[in-house]
Amino acid sequence: MITTIWIYWIISLTIVTYASAYIVRRHREHGFAALTAFYVIYLGASQIIAVRIIDFDLGFISFFAPAAVFIYPFIAQAIDMINEVYGMKKTQLAIGIAFTTQVLLVLFFYMTNTLPPAPFFEHESVWQGIFGLSIRITIASWISFLINQNIDAWVFTKLKEKMPRQVVLRSIGSDFADLTLDSLIFVPLAFAGTGTPLMPLIIGQIVTKNVIGLLDTPWFVWYKRMIG
Repeated sequence: MITTIWIYWIISLTIVTYASAYIVRRHREHGFAALTAFYVIYLGASQIIAVRIIDFDLGFISFFAPAAVFIYPFIAQAIDMINEVYGMKKTQLAIGIAFTTQVLLVLFFYMTNTLPPAPFFEHESVWQGIFGLSIRITIASWISFLINQNIDAWVFTKLKEKMPRQVVLRSIGSDFADLTLDSLIFVPLAFAGTGTPLMPLIIGQIVTKNVIGLLDTPWFVWYKRMIG
């Protein structure tokens, strides 16, 4: 099962990295829109998948973390791809667009959840359990997103300005700031005072996100080489 997950992850990351580089290289004027679309899709998927908590086993130790830890590095890489080619201002625009789509996504869930289910629909309790997002968790997610994504963009830009040839450093440095801050901000805001063990969840998210974020670095280097 674990092997299958990593196969899917590698195939997905390879496809999107190649597609992104191809569009940016051949159709630079449409590249920003394409990368932002990928960014929005990753973010929307992570919002839904994060509901499921998994046992992330590294072989020698395991952590509890949202299943979306496999998606978060895609988000961090997408924002780096945009920043690498289109700069800080366009990156902030992409963040604003993505945030707006997530607000709409949640509003759509709340809107449709108020409708009465059909009498033959047997999965209403399951549906409400998964998509009945609490206001506290939603707000915590939004606050965390706006802070850590803008810090990611800032760190990436500064590293690129000071060390323009260090592609690996700016990718790892910005992703580490993004993925670590996301856990440090979101978990306390969402779960403090609820009885949820905060430190195990924070540590689990930080470790798993950064391990996967580190593993996707070769794909960003490949992206940089393809776009020239």
